[in-house]
Amino acid sequence: MTPAAAPAPPPVPTPPVAALVLAAGGGRRLGGRPKALLPFRGRPLVEHAVRVVREGGCDPVLVVLGAARARVPVEAELSGCTLVTNPDWAEGMGGSLRAGLAAVPPGCSGVLVFLVDTPGVTPAAVARLLAAHRSGAALAAAGYAGRRGHPVLIGAAHLAEAAAGARGDAGARELLNRRRAELRLVECGDIAVPDDLDTPADLARWSAG
Repeated sequence: MTPAAAPAPPPVPTPPVAALVLAAGGGRRLGGRPKALLPFRGRPLVEHAVRVVREGGCDPVLVVLGAARARVPVEAELSGCTLVTNPDWAEGMGGSLRAGLAAVPPGCSGVLVFLVDTPGVTPAAVARLLAAHRSGAALAAAGYAGRRGHPVLIGAAHLAEAAAGARGDAGARELLNRRRAELRLVECGDIAVPDDLDTPADLARWSAG
């Protein structure tokens, strides 16, 4: 009688990659309209950002709020997200990045930093960055015709360094410049558009398109 084959070992779970949606901006060049609540396809822009990172494979999702932080949870559907408040949001993106990174739960292999005002970034672009990370990239950024853009993915080993260098509007720029040799640029120009939504003209163009 042939002995039964030993059962296959259970698959090792893949560590999660968190998404950090930076949505604290006050929209100064948009007449003081908070970017998180700008209308996009009939809903607040922050909802679109959350959907993109989730469909791209990120979990958990953290959303950093600043301007209109009391309104956003009421006017936008953000169930399942961890909301992080940055009281110093007016100082620039660096403070929001620090606040968000401090709230990332343990056990995540990396963090995808996503700007709320980049509505042309797609779930497919997010998925490409996650694939690069899971194939060994400790630092990755979306590339557009060879130029570095957003989003960026920071591996767990670099999170403390990213937070330490986050000042003003620089965000993770200091870390990415310092570790340029370790950064994997993931071309996304065929599946995403990197343009920021910063002005009334930008809003009109995105609303029309």
